[in-house]
Amino acid sequence: MEGFRDGTPIGLGYFVVGFSLGIVAKYVGLSPLQGFIISFFNNASAGEYAAFTVIGSDAPYFEIALLTLVANARYVLMSTVLSQKFSPDTPFYHRIFVGFDVTDEIFGISIARASRWLNPFYNYGAMLTALPGWSLGTALGIVAWDFFSESAVSALSVALYGMFLAVIIPPAKKDKIIGGAVVCSFIFSFLAEKFFPEISAGNRTIALTILIAGAAAIFYPIEEKNNDS
Repeated sequence: MEGFRDGTPIGLGYFVVGFSLGIVAKYVGLSPLQGFIISFFNNASAGEYAAFTVIGSDAPYFEIALLTLVANARYVLMSTVLSQKFSPDTPFYHRIFVGFDVTDEIFGISIARASRWLNPFYNYGAMLTALPGWSLGTALGIVAWDFFSESAVSALSVALYGMFLAVIIPPAKKDKIIGGAVVCSFIFSFLAEKFFPEISAGNRTIALTILIAGAAAIFYPIEEKNNDS
């Protein structure tokens, strides 16, 4: 019940973002059922948007899978950290089910728990609102395409870009390295599309993500704090 309580505002927010994703999904030709299934099994805004983009360009399955893997790679790190919050005697199947829906927000409320060990049912409670909110929002966004005017649909699609700005601006203001990486991604993405149009959008995104993130990690590594007393 505590997870359900804490996850309710997350689920409501996911519904709005999922609705915007549904507009994009409809634009590339996906049905409400297809959008629902994709959002249910890939609860990630950036990963889904990237996937919808390459689906719209008729990319091969391998490219879609690789791009989704790169875009969602941060969840591997989150899951690794979250696993340390579980008691050592937590059954393996609980770890698998909790790992199924590790999102930025659910990770945040889980890590913020004051108790030493995390009860997996707390995550299940949060997932009860997060997954339906995201999946149903995407499906309804696709359905709404047929009931709104072209100008209304265009306005709704902008909401997704607003969400991306809300994600990148706060950390960019706090860390100049992140801000520089964001600016570089804008510039190099534009140049890549201009000078390498023969390379698909998916492959360009994969290459730039690896190159820019890798360069930032090599030249500006995060310093580890020395906890030795």
